[in-house]
Amino acid sequence: MKTHTLEEVQDKLIGKIGTPERDKFEYELQMNLIGQAIKKTRIERHLTQEELGRLIGVQRAQISRIENNASNVTMDTLLRVFNALQAKVKLQIELSHFQIQLGQ
Repeated sequence: MKTHTLEEVQDKLIGKIGTPERDKFEYELQMNLIGQAIKKTRIERHLTQEELGRLIGVQRAQISRIENNASNVTMDTLLRVFNALQAKVKLQIELSHFQIQLGQ
C-alpha cells in the first residue's frame, strides 16, 4: 500500500498551493479560526453575544454570524470586535514597492 504525505493529500483534495481553489480554502479556514477565537475570547471575558454586540453597536445575530463565519464581516466591524475584546491587532501588507504595518 502506497503512503502519501499530508502535502500530497492536500494538493489532491484541496488543490495545489497558489490555485484559486486552495486560496479559497485557506481563506475560509483562516476566517473560521478567527471566528472561533472571537467566540472563545468572548466567553473567557464573560460576555454574551448580546453584550458584545451592544459594545460595538450591532445586533446579537451579527455576533453569531461573525463567530460562525468571519468572512462575511467588514474590517471595521472586526476591528471593533477586537477592540471590545481588548485584543492586540497587527496588520501588515506587503506589495512589491509598498509596505504598511498597523498595530495597536
